[in-house]
Amino acid sequence: MSLNGVGILAAIIIGGLAGWLAERFMNSEMGLFMNIVLGILGAIVLNFILAAFGMAYTGWLSYLVVGFIGACLLIAAGRAVRR
Repeated sequence: MSLNGVGILAAIIIGGLAGWLAERFMNSEMGLFMNIVLGILGAIVLNFILAAFGMAYTGWLSYLVVGFIGACLLIAAGRAVRR
């Protein structure tokens, strides 16, 4: 797994922030652990999608933006499956 220029600890912190922002943006009620998980998984999933189209990013700000967008997509997908 490529962390795109951020370390493991930074990925956890940035992933948690991205998940928290996505939680607030999507009006979802989750805990701190799920925020971290969604932020990191969102970044991984969206990174995979972007890599398939030949796009790449590096740095913590890009990781935060991609994690936020990916977490929002995961929350929306979870809502669609539950309905």
